Amino acid sequence: MVTPTRSKPRTYTADQALKRLVAGNARFLRGEARFPTVKKEVLARLARAQHPYATIIGCSDSRVPPELLFDAGFGELFIVRVAGNVISPEVLGSVQYAALHLRTPLFVVLGHQGCGAVQAALAASRHGKREASRIARLLENIVPGLQTLDGALSETALLDAAVEANVRWSIHQILQTPEAKARQTEGLLKLVGAIYELKTGAVRFLDY
Repeated sequence: MVTPTRSKPRTYTADQALKRLVAGNARFLRGEARFPTVKKEVLARLARAQHPYATIIGCSDSRVPPELLFDAGFGELFIVRVAGNVISPEVLGSVQYAALHLRTPLFVVLGHQGCGAVQAALAASRHGKREASRIARLLENIVPGLQTLDGALSETALLDAAVEANVRWSIHQILQTPEAKARQTEGLLKLVGAIYELKTGAVRFLDY
């Protein structure tokens, strides 16, 4: 077990980092979360440098705070949040920074049940619903990943399928970047998708 007071940051493989996230969510579900607790010497160390073991690309929804869901402490997760976990140039810039400078071995695209941005993208693409200009631009980043959904699904099932499709679409876009391709070739990058279940607090990691 690594304690928050270690003097030298430990390096993790992608699989070890994923196990830490799974274990953290399990503590969260059991009501046994360890954080937030922090000592001044930890803050002083983090002021010098950061060494997160995972990068989380998530939705900005207030009900989905990654540090709490994964019971992670200060400096453990590098988090990029935007509505609908869309992959914009700004998000890709943050992901590139995490890959090239922080060298996090694990990247997680975290969607969640009932995502309002995904729901709005469905309404725009299937029913022509119009949104304010900047919201519409954000939704344009989601719509391409929803094209193969089964229109015969119930409204609830369709939204669930759309949330997962959007996570996979975000992963697809990240994997097209030169940095992702290079680090995959080096065997230094693991990119996974996950869905947070609002009603249970559980994080479900997707199979590939």
